[in-house]
Amino acid sequence: MSDMNIVCLDLEGVLVPEIWIAFSEASGIPELKRTTRDEPDYDKLMRWRIGILKEHGLGLKEIKETIAKIDPLPGAKAFLDELRSITQVIILSDTFTQFAAPLMEKLGRPTIMCNTLEVADSGEITGFRMRVKDSKLSTVKALQSVGFETIAAGDSHNDLAMIKASKAGFLFKSTDKIKADHPELPAFEEYSELLDAIRKAL
Repeated sequence: MSDMNIVCLDLEGVLVPEIWIAFSEASGIPELKRTTRDEPDYDKLMRWRIGILKEHGLGLKEIKETIAKIDPLPGAKAFLDELRSITQVIILSDTFTQFAAPLMEKLGRPTIMCNTLEVADSGEITGFRMRVKDSKLSTVKALQSVGFETIAAGDSHNDLAMIKASKAGFLFKSTDKIKADHPELPAFEEYSELLDAIRKAL
């Protein structure tokens, strides 16, 4: 087992429930259920979400109230604790620091790289800043460029590039469509299966 391995995990859908789906249910706005599983273009998806929030007069405060009630998926923290005891782990997410911080507390404060929301003094979400273009793939490539071997797992369209660029990559709790479109990628539903697969790849 090499100490040059680093496991890159997606956050939403893999370790915690989808934040926008939870907020869609809490706010009663069904359109906000759309995620990167449905819309591969993240930029387009976020601009559309911000438009809906504005239309309904909702801002960061309301979303944070929902996030405070979200717990990690059953088994996620134990999985992460076990994984971090055997190798280095980093969470790569297209979510935002303002959303992720309370969830990181519940997961034992793992390292996360994500994006930032632009928020007006009124609490209105006015825009967003992506850390870097194609952030998950860019980060995996950067880690590889300084001598790390990456192992990646995720559930959505925006995880496919980092999964394919890694020495081992897995779909986890993904959709039937993504699994059918990418039969070459091992797909798992249980943390124990994912942990076993990662152990073998280390």
